[in-house]
Amino acid sequence: MSNNTNTTKQYRGHIGACDKNNKKRTPSSSSSSSDDDLIIRAKRREEEEKKAELERQRLKRQKELEEKLIEEEVARRVEELVAKRVEEELERRKDEIEAEVRRRVEEAKKIMEKQMLEELERQREAELEAQKKKEEEEKLKRKELEEIMAENNKKIEEAQKKLAEEQLKLVEEQRRMLEEKQRMEEEDRKRKKREQEVILNKKNARPKLSFSLGGK
Repeated sequence: MSNNTNTTKQYRGHIGACDKNNKKRTPSSSSSSSDDDLIIRAKRREEEEKKAELERQRLKRQKELEEKLIEEEVARRVEELVAKRVEEELERRKDEIEAEVRRRVEEAKKIMEKQMLEELERQREAELEAQKKKEEEEKLKRKELEEIMAENNKKIEEAQKKLAEEQLKLVEEQRRMLEEKQRMEEEDRKRKKREQEVILNKKNARPKLSFSLGGK
């Protein structure tokens, strides 16, 4: 604000000096220099206005900078105050906060232990279920194997029975053939014996010839 006041005073003094100089001029020179004076005053006025505008801009920037610095300082102090208050509050509630932290840690620990036990229980149940399933599969396989073995044994028994029957038939056939052979041999023997007897009987039935010595 002081710079603007000084500039205004200088500007007014300059205009007053110009007016005094104009009054001292003679009427003969006023007509030729009036236009130059107007141009000079206009240029000076323009320069003064530019200077005044630059000064206003400078003051505006300075004010903005000061306001920014003030805001930063206020923010810093507020931050320090908040940090101090927080630190004091934390110190005042230190025991309470530590107790709350311990409580939450203990609670989290219990939750983790519970989750761990539940997970172990799930794993145990899964293992038992897998073991049960495995035993059932093995039992089913044993049953299927036993059924296959029983079927094979049945087939073997049937095959053995059939073979035994065929062997029995073969033995029976051999026995029958042997008996037939023996019967035929016996009949042949009897036939030959009868033939021999017939021959012998015929021999015995021939008349006996008697020869006498001596004459008739």
